[in-house]
This record gives sequence, structure tokens and C-alpha cells, in this order.
Amino acid sequence: MTDLLAPPPSDPAAPSAPLEREALDAYSAIVVSVAEHIVPSVASLRVAARGREGAGSAVVLSADGYLLTSAHVVAGAERGTASFADWREAPFELVGRDPLSDLAVVRVAASGLAQVELGNADGLRVGQLVVAVGNPHGFAGSVTAGVVSALGRSLPSGGRVVENVIQTDAALNPGNSGGALVDSHARLVGVNTALAGIGLGLAVPVNATTLDIVATLLREGRVRRAYLGGARPLSPRRAEELGQKSGVGIIEVPSGSPAERAGLRPTDTIVAVDGDVVEGTGDLQRLMTAGAIGRTLSLRVLRDDRVVTIGVTPVELV
Repeated sequence: MTDLLAPPPSDPAAPSAPLEREALDAYSAIVVSVAEHIVPSVASLRVAARGREGAGSAVVLSADGYLLTSAHVVAGAERGTASFADWREAPFELVGRDPLSDLAVVRVAASGLAQVELGNADGLRVGQLVVAVGNPHGFAGSVTAGVVSALGRSLPSGGRVVENVIQTDAALNPGNSGGALVDSHARLVGVNTALAGIGLGLAVPVNATTLDIVATLLREGRVRRAYLGGARPLSPRRAEELGQKSGVGIIEVPSGSPAERAGLRPTDTIVAVDGDVVEGTGDLQRLMTAGAIGRTLSLRVLRDDRVVTIGVTPVELV
């Protein structure tokens, strides 16, 4: 009976065995190489806010002490402590935070930090290898690996929605927030932001749109945004109905919003703003800057089977 429960002997002559070993070795080599490059660029944060203590992670943006983290990690906190892989510790101060993108910048008085190499999440593909590094449950420098499970997800955060987030199956746990999500070349493509379930982690993408947000935080400490109404990415079903893959759908028109005053409808799809093509929510967010507040914009809108032009005047998002 016990013989029946024993695993069959391996067959070294089996044609698939060398290929499987080579694939596994290649995978391990990539993860090891990425870990060696990125771990020194990820800090552990200890944060005291509103009478409680919390923990998170951050990524070194510059060698002179600027770190990128999640806005919710430092919510309500002006200061805390950052610990690095070389055993250095330093107090940090908040430079700026943006709850809508769930990004924040903090600074430590340090030099010679291991600056991360920036990537571009716009080039990610579903199934691509990614590696997450952070401080889960206080275990600094923890490395997990997985793949990009999906792109363009939405994440409810603080009564609003963070759009266009990356979904990965790389294991994330409390304390990973603010840590690095990198590609196979150790380039930063995301900032880990949430654990949505077992095998389901989410990260804010690092791309031109989010780097503009970071630059604004460095300059001004906050991001002023123009507000239209309730816009979301096109669902696959709606995209199929419209016969197009790009655009941003209006899913609701809040009472008193600029969208309502302009006459936008819940079934409309925005395809351009002031002549700039809008292919997704990232494009729309990029255009809804402080300069658009109080200025009338010309929207090209797909309504039913025709394109109409509508003028709308955004207000400041508060």
C-alpha cells in the first residue's frame, strides 16, 4: 500500500526534464538578479499618525533622500522613520501626498542612497514577470515574484477611485504598500498599494502621468485637479458596442457637476479634449490639471452613433 503512495522515480532521460530545469533556472536567475538590484532601493517606513503606529515601504527616487511611497501609508503623518538595507535609519518628513493617485513623496536627510531605475508601466503585458519588494509585517527587504495578472483595474480609495492600477499575483501583505514593483530588468513599473485578496495585489503604475504627479508633489506638495464628473474607462462590453477601443465613458453625471451643466449624458464617451485624443483615464487625468480649472474646454464626445462637440468648464476637485 505504501508503494502506491510513493512518487514515481524521476526519469532524467525524459525530454522535458532538461527544458523544465533550464526554465526554472532562468526564472530563478532573473529573480535573484532583480532582488540584488532593487532591495537596496527600498526602505521600510515606521509612521506615527493620529495616536497609532503603522508601517509601510518606500522607494528611493534620488540619492539625496527623496522617497516615493503610498499616500495612505503617510496619511495624517508629517514625520516618521525610514530604515534602509544598509542598516541606516533616518527620520523622514512629508514633502507631499496625493490621495487620488495614492502617491506621496517623503524626504530623509541622507546621501548616497541607492536610487531606483524608473521604468514605464505603459509597456507592461499581461503574463509578464514582475517582482515586488517591501516590508510586509515588518519583515524588511522581502521579495516576492509573480506575473502581471491584469491591467487597467480600478481601486476604490478614500471615497474616490484610483484608476488604471496594475493587478499582480506577486504576494503582497500589510506593510508592502509603498514598496517597489519592478520588471525583469529591475526597473520600477509600479508602487504597491493594496492587497485585494489572496493572490491579488494592486500597484499604481509608474508612467508619464504618475511621474507628472510626483514632479508636482516635489514642487508644490499637492496636486490641484480639474473636475468634470463621473468618468471611467470603457468596459469591454461598451467598447464592443461602440466599435472602438479608446475613449473614456461617462458612467454618471453628479448633480451640480460641470458635466451636468454642460449637458453630458451617462452614455457619452469622451474621445478628445481640446484636440488631444483621449484613449483612457490616464489621458483624461493628465489633461485635468490646475490650468484647466475655470477654463472652458472643448470635448469631442461620441453620443449614440455620432460625434458631438460640447463645451465644459471644470472646477477644482476638492
